[in-house]
Amino acid sequence: MDYFKLGLKAGLEIHQQIDSGKLFCRCGSYLRAEAPDFVVKRKLHAVPGESGEVDIAALHEAKLERDFYYEGYDENSCLVELDEEPPHMINEEALDEALKIALLLNCEIYQIAQIMRKTVIDGSNTSGFQRTVLIAHDGFIEMSFGKVGIATICLEEDAARIIEKDDKKVVFRLDRLGIPLIEIATKTELYTPEQIKECALKIGEILRACKVRRGIGTIRQDLNISIKGMIEWK
Repeated sequence: MDYFKLGLKAGLEIHQQIDSGKLFCRCGSYLRAEAPDFVVKRKLHAVPGESGEVDIAALHEAKLERDFYYEGYDENSCLVELDEEPPHMINEEALDEALKIALLLNCEIYQIAQIMRKTVIDGSNTSGFQRTVLIAHDGFIEMSFGKVGIATICLEEDAARIIEKDDKKVVFRLDRLGIPLIEIATKTELYTPEQIKECALKIGEILRACKVRRGIGTIRQDLNISIKGMIEWK
């Protein structure tokens, strides 16, 4: 397949857990397998945001009337995860590690970092949003085929993990909620599968030099792809 003729363009989004405590509380960042100490039941309610408008996706999800159950443990789940207490100051160890990764990726660090909220409608965040911080931008990594740009680097909190799901009920576990994630987004400067693989491996090598978690489930990669032409819907 001639990928240049197809006009293939791709970019990577890599989410890697940082090996520190949780991002906005002092709970430990480890997963549990035993029975939970408590379970909390919630429903999603769509409310106006800062603009005064209700998110249509949140409104649609609320109309489904799903029940969300959150399993937690006394040792590594607290009122922050349950959205019953304001977030604490950001974890400085996680922030320092994110800055280190940004520098290793030749990024420009923002002088001011503001914690933002991204709406989450699937119930995986008890608050209904994910807290994220834009750390750096406009970096690059050197590859065998040239430079690949790094568009943005964010520090954000991981979501609760799904234990059980059906049409009317979803069970989440709070042990993963709040674990710090570094999000690395490359520019769309990858044009073949080989380049994509090489870039992913290179970023992985850089992350291994930092204090990140290892093992299945500690890193997730999204691949954004486009090609020439349009799809005509009939």
